Amino acid sequence: MTQPTNLFDRYDGSTAVRESLSDVIYNISPEETPFMSNVGKGTAKQTYNEWQTDALAAASTSNAVIEGDDSALEARTPTVRQGNYTQISKKVIGVSGTVEAVDKAGIKSYMAYEMAKAGSELKTDMESILLHRQIGVAGDSSTARKTAGLPNWITNNTNLATTGTAGVDAVFSGGGTSGYPSTDRVEGTQRAFTEVILKDVVSQMWTAGAKIKMLMVGPFNKQAASAFAGLADARFNVSSSRSLAIIATADVYLSDFGELSIVPNRFQRERDGLFLDPEFIKVDYLRDFRTEDLAKTGDSTKKQMLVEYSLCVKNEKALGLAADLTAS
Repeated sequence: MTQPTNLFDRYDGSTAVRESLSDVIYNISPEETPFMSNVGKGTAKQTYNEWQTDALAAASTSNAVIEGDDSALEARTPTVRQGNYTQISKKVIGVSGTVEAVDKAGIKSYMAYEMAKAGSELKTDMESILLHRQIGVAGDSSTARKTAGLPNWITNNTNLATTGTAGVDAVFSGGGTSGYPSTDRVEGTQRAFTEVILKDVVSQMWTAGAKIKMLMVGPFNKQAASAFAGLADARFNVSSSRSLAIIATADVYLSDFGELSIVPNRFQRERDGLFLDPEFIKVDYLRDFRTEDLAKTGDSTKKQMLVEYSLCVKNEKALGLAADLTAS
């Protein structure tokens, strides 16, 4: 079949045909922040945010005294003073007067749309920072302050690489575990995440008095954990509606010492398996999320969204770490 002669069709370039542009903008970028959604929220009052930790003396089998014994004072261990610096993160948006005035598809205001995106971007930045192997930095007039990330806080209940290059815990500014992580953990030779590693960390945590609640891993090691021997008979799917209040869908591993929800997180490093009790972690805000108008210097509008925050690990013995895991 052929067209009739002189038929005017769509290919003849009619100038009267309107464009077809959807009024919906499709964004597939991930926004979930499982870590921040599960841990607590608090308030910081200084750029160096401090707290104290303590623990009971080890149980003794030799606590027996003679009748009428004269009591001598015992040596007692003082509390450990820890802290972390606040970090400022921000997004700055500028929009010309013209782009706000023209007719737009899917957007009433470019500024409102971009600020909404900036809020989600700030949250995912924070999630990545808090779960990054980052040391605390005091900062100065030319250096930004940084809050020490969770992987450097955990120095007990750990399983590090021992073959090849051995993993070594981070060093704290005050010696021992006082102060803040000021020297990075040495990363060891990567190895596959195994059920043996999981059981070792869980056992250490239980012995230290921790309550087993959550394992947060990257997507590759979430799949590795799903393949553990016997896991299929010892797991079930749980949603956020369950009383465990995990803010994400998770598989639950039934360990010898309690249930452990395995939660995937897109924004953490694959090398780290983080065993968490959210009750012992919070994010303290010196300045909560805020939007500020910047000075107008011409035919444009400028705004910034800013937040100043610090990671607070109330007692790292409630946590655990499987380090040096392979990422592929």
